[in-house]
Amino acid sequence: MRDPAFHARLRELTVEYYEFVWRSLRRLGVRPPETDDAAQRVFLVLAQKLSSIHPDKERSFIFGIAMRVAANVRRDLATAREREVAESDSLESIAPGPTAETAVARAQERATLDEILASIPEERRAVFVLFELEELTVTEIAELLGLPFGTVATRLRRARQEFQAAVARLQARGQGGKP
Repeated sequence: MRDPAFHARLRELTVEYYEFVWRSLRRLGVRPPETDDAAQRVFLVLAQKLSSIHPDKERSFIFGIAMRVAANVRRDLATAREREVAESDSLESIAPGPTAETAVARAQERATLDEILASIPEERRAVFVLFELEELTVTEIAELLGLPFGTVATRLRRARQEFQAAVARLQARGQGGKP
């Protein structure tokens, strides 16, 4: 059993960073209901590594765990979807497809911030989320991710361009235009 100081520190970090972790996971492409489980995985890994984390590097370490957990969850879900599609192929040939109106309605429902963020590659999405949504400075992001200032600035610029392009595609799609 670990000492009381370990448990107190883990509890303190969980309370302090839970919302940040949950938001980060969502913005890194983890959708409910997997978000809660993924957040729990982040803190389980944190508990295993807690003794090796420097006290002023906790946020950076936690975000790094969240990025890896999010990537694993997305990969696992993609694999599960591939299996579902393979199993349901025979049913698709029997079942009628959705009407054009239904297809358009579904496309519009998917036009969310999550979809737009998912179109940005992960290394740039992390910088974009931290700057635009978490409101960290470029300097703070550089420290958090262990990257040079210029790399963060470049990734942010490119992520903004990709974000704007994704929004334009969704708007064109919503107006009946081609993406």
